[in-house]
Amino acid sequence: MKWLLSFLILLLLLLQFRLWFSDSSLLEIWKLQQQIAEQNADNSQLKERNAALQAEVKDLKQGLQAIEERARSELGLIKKGETFYQVIDDK
Repeated sequence: MKWLLSFLILLLLLLQFRLWFSDSSLLEIWKLQQQIAEQNADNSQLKERNAALQAEVKDLKQGLQAIEERARSELGLIKKGETFYQVIDDK
């Protein structure tokens, strides 16, 4: 009877060891869940970025208004007959 109790305790210790320290331990599962959550957050940010880029490409393909806006903001271009005013803030 004593050997059975010893065997059961040993078996319990082995199962606990696997639960806490093996490749499929609770700690490893928790780390993997954290990595999945981080990857999902990265993926959602990239999806938003991709949607914005797709909208910009669509605008550029459909009309001249987006191209004109970009030329004005990035290159400082103006149309004939327009007057350009630059406002400088005092800081």
